[in-house]
Amino acid sequence: MNTDTSRPHVQGFWEPRTGTVQYIVADPVTKHCAIIDPVLDFDEKSGSVATTSADALLDAVASQGLTVEWILDTHPHADHFSATAYVSSKTGAPMAMGSGVLDVQRIWGEIYGLPLDQLDGRYWDRLFDEGDTFSIGSLEARVISSPGHTAPSVTYVIGDAAIVADTLFMPDSGSARADFPGGDASVLWHSIQRILSLPPETRLFTGHDYQPGGREPRWESTVAEQLATNTHVAGLDEAGFIALRHGRDRVLPMPKLLLPALQVNLRGGRLPEPEANGRRYLRIPLDAFPGSAW
Repeated sequence: MNTDTSRPHVQGFWEPRTGTVQYIVADPVTKHCAIIDPVLDFDEKSGSVATTSADALLDAVASQGLTVEWILDTHPHADHFSATAYVSSKTGAPMAMGSGVLDVQRIWGEIYGLPLDQLDGRYWDRLFDEGDTFSIGSLEARVISSPGHTAPSVTYVIGDAAIVADTLFMPDSGSARADFPGGDASVLWHSIQRILSLPPETRLFTGHDYQPGGREPRWESTVAEQLATNTHVAGLDEAGFIALRHGRDRVLPMPKLLLPALQVNLRGGRLPEPEANGRRYLRIPLDAFPGSAW
């Protein structure tokens, strides 16, 4: 592990079923760490849930002698289940998310027909606002609000690293869609510009990689690389980005796990309570998105 106190040790764990990148961000001095965007495995064909991906993170933490200080979500994920609650139950570490999740809870709670009095942020130990700071060992972390893909999306800036989630992908993949309820392409453009105003050497860590052209998965770039070569940013202004994003989003089908996943992720990764027969059930609202691409 490096010993530069401004340079956290960032490990990415790529989950191939959903293309998600999970992170362990560790302070090399104190060996305290944060786990960011852990995945709870879900097989949509059988309805099976497993903790294989999250357990791999916990095994890495144990093998390196790390202490988990935070479990962080960057936003309510639409394409995989969050394992935040599971990892918290195993480590005792607090869970945190951007405070904009309250707006998403209201929007999606109505879509699912869930009791709105239960969607009040109670599932997280802390909800971050723009500019909030917290510590990971001796490292100071700060929160940049980066909505557009989703309303509560946040970027965690930790030393010389920024976990940017789905705001920016790798330069050859561009950016994330902005057509979910609460998403906005113009807002996303401005969030990207905020991230790219960080020092050019800042390391950026993205939340997904879909291996364009069949290349090996990648998730680390720099501000300088993104400014120079990102296919959705370099050479474009706001109007050009919005036109590109709208054109792409119109033909993208909804993520296959969106409807199963969000009802879990709006509760911090907690599965629905068992019903009288001991089984848990997911709710799938029908025709909630008329006109969506199939």
